[in-house]
Amino acid sequence: MGDLTEISIRLLTAVSAGALIGLERSHHGRPAGLRTHTLVCTASSLLMLLTVYQLELLAKMPIDTIRVDPTRMAQGIMTGIGFLGAGVIMKEQFTIRGLTTAASIWITAAIGILAGMGFYSATWLSTLITLVVLSFFGWVEKRLPSRKFAKLMIRFKSREVMSQAELNKLISGFGMKGTIPSYLLEDDGRFLEYRLTISTTNPYNFQLLAESLNTMEKTYEFSILPSDD
Repeated sequence: MGDLTEISIRLLTAVSAGALIGLERSHHGRPAGLRTHTLVCTASSLLMLLTVYQLELLAKMPIDTIRVDPTRMAQGIMTGIGFLGAGVIMKEQFTIRGLTTAASIWITAAIGILAGMGFYSATWLSTLITLVVLSFFGWVEKRLPSRKFAKLMIRFKSREVMSQAELNKLISGFGMKGTIPSYLLEDDGRFLEYRLTISTTNPYNFQLLAESLNTMEKTYEFSILPSDD
């Protein structure tokens, strides 16, 4: 049933492609690494082989009852992988992590589909492209100037409140921009709280602002939480 050599080549191709991508993720300490990517790629290839050899597997079935459509299997695989990808996305307060790993799992499944269909040139080309995007593009991203965001919360006693003009001057003095703050009265008006988003191209400015706020007598409490927006 089927060509054992060809089946082995397709599965081993999927194992190799998935392992290469998984090694890159494991190297960067991601939760979905070598084993996860290898299994995803191999499973996708295996399911596509089921479609490829469907006629041989169901040789005793009436031919008019068999529907050979590899695209339907591919759609089912990609839909199922979406749930696995969602599992590696984590929200840490205001920061979201794992989107790149989720995308790598998704494309690894697609590569497994190509391997299962015997489309070797596309399999290895897409594997190479994926590795370049994950490694080299990641290196480029870290060196590109980009704006970093944080959520700033400052609480003052109602009789010692910093004005919005003073707050804006303080923030801009550290090379940062801030949105219009929202205001919150707490404990029956004993405290006034400012909440706003601040941004800068140098994350070190967040530390400088924190050190400055820590030395101000007016500041009752504050927090600066990194954010994706």
